Amino acid sequence: MQYLNLNLNSSELFLTETICHRDYLDIQKITSLYNLLGDEYCFDLCEKNNITCIAYDALSLCPDINLPSKWKIQFLETEARIAEYMLELDKVADILHTHKIQVVALKNSGIARDLYPFLGSSPMGDLDVLVDKSDFRKAHQVLLDHGYLMKFRSSLEEDNLDSAEQGGGAEYSVNLESGNHLWFELQWRPVAGRWIRPDQEPISEELISRSLPIENTKVRLLAPEDNLLQVTLHTAKHTYVRAPGFRLHTDVDRIVRSSNINWNKFVEMAKVLQIKTAVYLSLALAHDLLRTPIPSEVFEKLAPGQLKIKVLVGWLRRVGLFDPDGKKWGKLGYIVFVCLLYDNFSGLFKSLFPSPKVIREYYKNKPYRPLLWLYILRTVDLIKNRVLVK
Repeated sequence: MQYLNLNLNSSELFLTETICHRDYLDIQKITSLYNLLGDEYCFDLCEKNNITCIAYDALSLCPDINLPSKWKIQFLETEARIAEYMLELDKVADILHTHKIQVVALKNSGIARDLYPFLGSSPMGDLDVLVDKSDFRKAHQVLLDHGYLMKFRSSLEEDNLDSAEQGGGAEYSVNLESGNHLWFELQWRPVAGRWIRPDQEPISEELISRSLPIENTKVRLLAPEDNLLQVTLHTAKHTYVRAPGFRLHTDVDRIVRSSNINWNKFVEMAKVLQIKTAVYLSLALAHDLLRTPIPSEVFEKLAPGQLKIKVLVGWLRRVGLFDPDGKKWGKLGYIVFVCLLYDNFSGLFKSLFPSPKVIREYYKNKPYRPLLWLYILRTVDLIKNRVLVK
């Protein structure tokens, strides 16, 4: 059963089939699509969508396909780079552990470290870790002491600790021993999406307390339901299609296939946090694109109205599910789309006009400004930077 009626063409089917979990590949279908489209076209298509190494992993398992060496070169380069990232993750966790700071690997970092050990088909541009908010500043200083430089990639962020802490985390630049560059994200908020209210995220202290140790390392992994909830929100944070694009949905797929999810508990968490619409779309895209085995009753319990689904999916098709580096949203379009991700108008209103306590906390670096001025400033932020909640 397809929940979103995506109606993919041959090129799109090739992309989705080759990023399926390697243990659940349809070898015959992949071979047929590869032969239909031709090697050069398939390679360029994968390069455009930044999945060449994942596609190679799938294509190399097809006995009737003889791949040119360029595919394997990409795969081996990725495998070496991600292996180095995993060593760095372990190293940072060891260092922070000596300071009594627990480190939880988020998203693809945790998946590659513990759930999906095929590093060559686990491309990522950075490492993401979660620490308790009370440990954030101490962890920041430890990273600086070990050669990390705090620097945000986005021009919307300020390169200072106060602003980073307020926003939920900081980014760091570091050069590894091999010469590879690494972006490292230290977060105390598990998602920190611009449109996601802090009260819609799981509480980091609770996530860390429920996290599980990863064998032979000081790195920890979120509990299965927490892990899945975090990646569904992260996928929504990227509006499902923005870079790194549709390969984001492999995070959902790999967690579901590699974990024992308590679906009743997961659904209840989504309801309590009022994120059913965003989570539904993340799960449905993974299901329809990658055949992720999610029980039908989960969709029944989370589903928003059919009209909302039709509007959201139609919009995603127009901006493009593929080509992650292509232009996706204008400011107004982005704002309207993410407004539709709220479960109800009440949730949207709280995000646009938070309580005086929340807005004072958000703009705590401007403590003597009147509330009206702060709400005006927030409106300017929304229009200028497409920020609903930072």
